[in-house]
Parts: sequence; structure tokens; C-alpha cells
Amino acid sequence: MGERQGRALVLAPMRGDGWERLGELTEVVYEPAAEQRPYRLHSAADLARRLAETGASILVTEADEVAGPVFDHPLEFIAVTRGDPVNVDVAAATARGVPVLYTPGRNADAVAELTVALLFAAARGVVGADRTVREGSVYSDGVIPYQRHRAWQLAGRTFGIVGLGAVGRAVWWRMDGLGLRVIACDPYADGATHKLPALLGVADVVSMHAGLTEETRGMIGERQFEIMKPGALYLNTARAELHDTDALVGALASGHLAGAGLDHFSGEWLEPSHPMAGLPNVVLTPHIGGATFDAESNQAAMVAADVERLRSGERPLHCLNPEVLQVGHEPAS
Repeated sequence: MGERQGRALVLAPMRGDGWERLGELTEVVYEPAAEQRPYRLHSAADLARRLAETGASILVTEADEVAGPVFDHPLEFIAVTRGDPVNVDVAAATARGVPVLYTPGRNADAVAELTVALLFAAARGVVGADRTVREGSVYSDGVIPYQRHRAWQLAGRTFGIVGLGAVGRAVWWRMDGLGLRVIACDPYADGATHKLPALLGVADVVSMHAGLTEETRGMIGERQFEIMKPGALYLNTARAELHDTDALVGALASGHLAGAGLDHFSGEWLEPSHPMAGLPNVVLTPHIGGATFDAESNQAAMVAADVERLRSGERPLHCLNPEVLQVGHEPAS
């Protein structure tokens, strides 16, 4: 093992073999936001100050603001443990000649598993059934559980995936293994089978896995919900901004949709008084799709591997601005 080079300020949670390897490659100052109570993210000014205090030339972050004064500090590279590093001013990093590493797909299996969980919870009324047991109302009003909780089985139904990236592909094979007929819509991915209107018209379950862009923002609105089959289920473990929430509430409240499972809300918060929270046919989770220890191991392994490549003069596999790695690139002063 060679001598460690530089010092890294690591604010993202990490574990496993990759984390150990990173500690062999560079000195580490470990301050993960996920372990802090209360949870705290650094503003750009706070982050610049902390870099100066620690003398770190490497930054590993998940959601801290990497912009402005951060780039006044000499940085060897930045690693962002997410697939969509919207918290990083990549243009500023490029101007400074700082590579920005990232970790696409590090939580794909985790999000796919939560999609399976929300599917069964919404399709089989798991949350409501649990509540009747806890409340002692299982046989209330002379109704037995079989009467109250009958549902259609999922095997043999059509599962429609919107967005065939890493998560969408991870969802595909799981649903296929459960006996569903899987179809997909994604104009930029091989393997997509349908255009969006056609998918919405035949799917018994519509599951959102598209990245949030100006093109996809609000892509599922009142008209799209109307196209969906009566009694269909709607799942979204991606971003709430992909759909019109008011239109979704209307489709659920009217009974046109049988249910929904959602893992994200605009602003990372749903008011308890929001109409969505009062619907009994909706399962709501607070953006926990990627919240697994395995995702932390995966991102550590991906970062460590690309750091090792940089150290040995190789091109990293996951770099948002590979142009700064080209010979002859001159960082801005």
C-alpha cells in the first residue's frame, strides 16, 4: 500500500470495504451529516470555512451546498454521493479545473425494493389492515377481514415503468420475477417498449422512475391520470414534481385510481392537513427509498475506486466534467 495523499473532508455517510480503502488512499476527516443530531447541511460559506479549518483538499459530500466560496479553496477533486448532483456548481468546478466525481445507481436496488414495498402496501391495504389490528377493530360492524381487505393479485397484471435508468431497470427484473408483465417508457433508453400515452392506457400499475428535468417536470397531470385504467395504481419513488399533486388527489378521491404509493413530496414535506394525507388508499413514506446501509457501502466503493484511478493517472469511471482531465486543460485563476 502506498503512502496516503492529501486530506479529505467527508460529509457523506460511508461504510464497508470502500470506506476502508478510501482511508488508505488519503487522510480522512469524517463528519457525516447522517450521524448528526439534529441533521445539518453546510451552506457554501460554512463549507468553505470548514475546508479551511481542516486543511482538506478533497471534498466528499452528499447534499451540502458546493458553490461560490468553496471554490476559493484549493481542491484536488470533489466527490458527490448521488446520481444527480444538483447541489454542486459543476460549471464553477470546471472553471477551476476540479473534477467532480459522482455515484450514479448507488441506491438503485434500495429504491427498487421500496417500490416493491409500496406496490404491495397499496395493492393489499397493508397499512389499513395493520391499523385495524392495533385498534382492535378487525371485526367491527360485523365485517370480517376477508370482506374488508379483498384485493386483486398482482401476478399476471401489467406493470408500467416510466424512466428506464438504473432504478427503472432494477425495478423491471423484480416485477418480472413477481409474475407481472413489465412494459416501459423512456425515449432515451434501449429496451423501452411503449410511448407514454400507450403505457398509461394499458398498465395496471404506473411506476415513476424518470429523472427530474424541465422536460419531465409535471409530465403526469390531469389528462394523463384520466388515460390510466380505472382501478390502476400509481407509484412514485422518484420525485413528486413529476406529477401534478392536485390532479393525483382528484384521481384518487374520485375512485378512478385504486391507490397510490409515494416516497417524495415537494420541499421534502407534506403538510398533515394536505388532502393527500387524508386519503385511505394512499401509502406515504418520507423519501426513504435510498436509506439503506448498503447504499452507503456502494457509494464508498464507487468513490474509492475512482479516487484510486485518479491517483494512478487513469480516467475515473464517473466524472461529471471529464474535460478537466484532458491534457492541456488550464484551470481558471
